Amino acid sequence: MDGGAVGPETCVFCDIAARKAPAYVVYEDGATLAFLDLFPFTRGHALVIPKRHGARLTDLPFDDQIALVRTLDEVCRRAERLAPDYNVALNAGAAAGQIIFHVHFHVIPRYGEPNPFHTSGRRRLREEEANALVRELGPG
Repeated sequence: MDGGAVGPETCVFCDIAARKAPAYVVYEDGATLAFLDLFPFTRGHALVIPKRHGARLTDLPFDDQIALVRTLDEVCRRAERLAPDYNVALNAGAAAGQIIFHVHFHVIPRYGEPNPFHTSGRRRLREEEANALVRELGPG
């Protein structure tokens, strides 16, 4: 496991999965959850997580990896409602840019901007915008 990883008792994504912390959920099944990033790179930027804690993809049992990829596929299909193009990103480890040490994929719709991966200027998602996106990205 990654040396910077924290246990599930201090993990914000585990808290979101357990409904101990709020999130704008766009998809959920028994093993996974997808919700809007609170500081999105672009409109509709979503995070896809397993409900089971693991810092890296390779920390998860294979069945959880399969469930995560199935949910990733579903969220990508829903992202296509917003824009035909999108990025999928996974940061594994601090040197790769991972900030929260619970494995998660980013699904980032692209709208023609030159580089959405800027490090400054990310604004917090507003509640009214989040609620509208949940309606757009919810079950179709």
